[in-house]
Amino acid sequence: MSSIITSTAIQPISMSSREIAELCDKRHDNVLRDTMHMLSELEIAPLSFEGSYLGADGTQRPCFHLPKNLTLTLVSGYNVHLRKRIIDRWMELEAERAPFDPATLLNSPAMMRGLLLSYTEKVLALESEVDSMRDDVAAHERLTKADGSLSITETAKALAMRPKDLFQFLSHNGWIYKRLNGPAWLGYQTKCNQGLLEHKTTTLLRADGSEKITEQVRVTAKGLSSLVKLIHRTVALVA
Repeated sequence: MSSIITSTAIQPISMSSREIAELCDKRHDNVLRDTMHMLSELEIAPLSFEGSYLGADGTQRPCFHLPKNLTLTLVSGYNVHLRKRIIDRWMELEAERAPFDPATLLNSPAMMRGLLLSYTEKVLALESEVDSMRDDVAAHERLTKADGSLSITETAKALAMRPKDLFQFLSHNGWIYKRLNGPAWLGYQTKCNQGLLEHKTTTLLRADGSEKITEQVRVTAKGLSSLVKLIHRTVALVA
């Protein structure tokens, strides 16, 4: 479960209505409705608790960031199991914000040993992650310097996507289009000028001896590198 908690040294701890919905297995719009009703009953202006987040479709959507007293008031009408989840989460947050006392650590060898083991595990995990990224970085450098281009179907394979999903992504994000009643996809000139797309023209010989010219939009190495970043970012926002 991704954390959607506001917890900094400057701002007080607050819990997002999105996390409340997740912890309580409720739809977020229902939690928003319950929050608005609660604030109205308490005669509290909602403005100071309002926030927003980026939805899966890329639009800004409303949410609330509630302090502890309002969070517990909100879920007081929910069943005991859901209330316990919220209370347990608040205890975790408050433990994370508890002031650190060095004397406690120095007087507890077991705590010191556990802390050192924890840091050692984190360092080893970080080193392993860096090692695993080296191959990816090298592959990315080779890719951006490579010549040639890929068809959109080949590009989808490189991105581990279904071709129809990539065609839809490129169309919705201003990379490719079709002329009215035209059968072939074409790349927008802006993307071609940026070196992200190119067109390949092929001349075919018909059975009657006449020539047929076909045009195919293709993704350059630079375009593939850009799509890797765009698609990974889109997937992250949706998740």
